[in-house]
Amino acid sequence: MLHIPLIVGTAGHIDHGKTSLVRALTGIDTDRLEEEKRRGISIDLGFAHLGEISFVDVPGHERFVKNMLAGASGIDVVLLVIAADESIKPQTREHFDICRLLGIRRGIIALTKADLVDQDILDLARLEVEEFVQGSFLESAPIIAVSATTGAGLDKLRAALDAVNVTGKDASRHPRLPVDRSFSMRGHGAVVTGTLIAGTFALHDEVELYPSGKRARIRGLQVHGKSVDRARAGERTAVNLAGVDSSEVHRGMTLAPPGIFRTTQQVDCVFDLLPGAHPLKHRAPVHFHAGTAEVEAQARLLASLEPVKPGTRAHVRFILREPLLLLPGDRFIVRMFSPVVTIGGGVVLDIEAPRRMRRADLDRRLTQLESGDRVAILVAESKFGMSVTDLVGRTGMRATEIGEPADSVRLADSWLIARKTLDALIEKFRGILKEFHRKSPLQPGLAKEELRSRELAGAPPFLLDALIARAKDIVSEGDVVRLASHRVALKQDEEEAVAKIEALFRDAGLAVPSTPEVLAKSGVEPARARSLLQILLKNRKLVRVGDDLIYHHAAIESLRRLLAERKGVRFAVTEFKDWTGISRKYAIPLLEFLDRERLTRRDGDSRIII
Repeated sequence: MLHIPLIVGTAGHIDHGKTSLVRALTGIDTDRLEEEKRRGISIDLGFAHLGEISFVDVPGHERFVKNMLAGASGIDVVLLVIAADESIKPQTREHFDICRLLGIRRGIIALTKADLVDQDILDLARLEVEEFVQGSFLESAPIIAVSATTGAGLDKLRAALDAVNVTGKDASRHPRLPVDRSFSMRGHGAVVTGTLIAGTFALHDEVELYPSGKRARIRGLQVHGKSVDRARAGERTAVNLAGVDSSEVHRGMTLAPPGIFRTTQQVDCVFDLLPGAHPLKHRAPVHFHAGTAEVEAQARLLASLEPVKPGTRAHVRFILREPLLLLPGDRFIVRMFSPVVTIGGGVVLDIEAPRRMRRADLDRRLTQLESGDRVAILVAESKFGMSVTDLVGRTGMRATEIGEPADSVRLADSWLIARKTLDALIEKFRGILKEFHRKSPLQPGLAKEELRSRELAGAPPFLLDALIARAKDIVSEGDVVRLASHRVALKQDEEEAVAKIEALFRDAGLAVPSTPEVLAKSGVEPARARSLLQILLKNRKLVRVGDDLIYHHAAIESLRRLLAERKGVRFAVTEFKDWTGISRKYAIPLLEFLDRERLTRRDGDSRIII
């Protein structure tokens, strides 16, 4: 049977006995700081384990809620700790709200300090707790009276923890580990810890610290204090990194594969404002918590500029002061800027929203992203489609998960484009080519580069050919493109001019005049003469050797025969001039042409006939 890692996080008011309870369950004191031991309160996160169960012990004081948030983001089960002699207190409520907003769905309630009250008070506390969690994810959670001092109820609590059934985190996705602690170990270097929220890490993997971009290699892995070769999603993991100093790593960073993800400073989200919070105004400054990170942010209301009312849901864009690695589906918490209290939270919908979209359209788009096929939506709204690599960065999916969404087409194996977009681009090409053929009937086709620069600026180079290949009525020939139905039809005077131009080049041999000189003798206007010249080039009657140097194919063939008779011979430019009877003006560009055609190979100041 596959073991599913379990992360249990404590929650509750200060001095309700969270740390004492974890110590009683595991034998591990999670208060590791000298100040914590001196003051008798938890200030930062603490960690322990009981068999295969990992515990994240969070501070209860209101001043340290941000530390609590850093620990709560990766937990599977909340252990809500409520002292029987005090019952529900302010941080009980705030921690409970945070757990609900983070989407935690399983929990156990521990009524601590049961040895300090009589049965009537204990029963009353139980009733208050039942009323408090009514209608929430903890409504059916076991409520267990315990005493860390006497040990009463601990066996029952351990049994309840063992009975928890959770769905494992997704090990098939790219790994992400939000860093909640970093330190240096003598002889080992930088060590980071956190909950692996997706994927797997293995020894010697190359990794990147987001958002800094610093890259490192995994030198060692530990789970529950034991060295392992591989850590998988859902496990509390310590990672020893080679290639970085501990001073370069801090809480809030994310460890992930290099070059896969992108960071963002703008996220569009679905946001729930708590019933007891003040209305959220447009451009309100807030604290944004996601994973183990906390950054200052500004809330931008999307559907309307009217403040979000308490107890309601809205689409909100958060502009982050610092970049974070976030993905659609990630949960977050928002706290007021002043006073610093939790006001709501939600789910990330997009990390790279399109610009210049009307509010109503943007709100409608986010509604679609909440329930629709994310890949199909992103592909459909992209101007030229999207690469699979970009989709991985936008969604967190693996490339193998991204198939071919409905109404999309896969091009060149790694590019997805909406069928509607593809059809529209091809139809636009048809219109452009039809107009081009009407205006330039003697031209064999439109230059590909012109079509690409006009209509596909910013698109990958391969896209034009991929689109043309999909259009049966558009033909690509060399560096030009035309409608399949287009044929160059010459009038009698044009046919005579073509013959004259060809004769002028043929009769010139290897000492051809400049192209403008030849065209001037054609008897037709310059623009038409250039079009007729293109016909001869397309039909391979003429060969372009340089920008302004064109030869008749017969002259080039005679040159090929001359070289074939001298195969393997090394020669200089002067010898070539003697063989052909031409000046240096023609010899140099002809030799460069022969090099390109691989008939000759330059070797210093001489050449060899291949």
